[in-house]
Amino acid sequence: MIIVKIGGGKNLNLEGIINDLSNLKEKFIIIHGANALRDELAEKLNKPKKVITSASGYNSVFTDEESLDIMMMAYAGLKNKRIVEMCQQVGINAVGLSGIDGRTVQGKRNVGIRVKEQGKLKILRDFSGKPKSINTELLKLLMENGYVPVLSVPIIDENGFAINSENDDIVAVLKEAMNADKVIQLIEAPGFLDDPKDPNSLVKEILKEDLERRENQVDGRMK
Repeated sequence: MIIVKIGGGKNLNLEGIINDLSNLKEKFIIIHGANALRDELAEKLNKPKKVITSASGYNSVFTDEESLDIMMMAYAGLKNKRIVEMCQQVGINAVGLSGIDGRTVQGKRNVGIRVKEQGKLKILRDFSGKPKSINTELLKLLMENGYVPVLSVPIIDENGFAINSENDDIVAVLKEAMNADKVIQLIEAPGFLDDPKDPNSLVKEILKEDLERRENQVDGRMK
């Protein structure tokens, strides 16, 4: 079984990706982003996203209630249904699900994010969290009956509330829960670059002993 992660960049060739997936013989699950669409909607609604940096240097999108609504529109709404539509056009019998549908992806809300603003440490709490478990029974039921799940955020927290979460974290939990053989990442970047400004600096292999050093090279939400 394969997990296919499709990024949310504006310039991804979604039609080409879905056409290629229609030729797969193995069972697969799609999980997708929609960050470019979310940002576009947020600007049109005059609610631009707010990016915060934790005290440890990690960047993330601050998700208040309004941001959560916009995220649902972009991810679970328009982008999810367009991908399902494209799948249906090439013979993939796709079913669109967010993490809150049937508690497909269950998580725990963050207790707070330590951020530094104007030299002072603050604790901010928003509607975001980490995935903890997967409703494998639901996903296996769909796949055993010929359907392809197409997943997106939000996920559901311990109290039944929708929360935002990072797709990379969801993929990690999903891979273990579903015992996936491989994960295919389809994003705008050509891969891991030794120098983010040089598209020709592609790193084709990362040794286990280099993981920590390489992780420190990563910036932004991918970190």
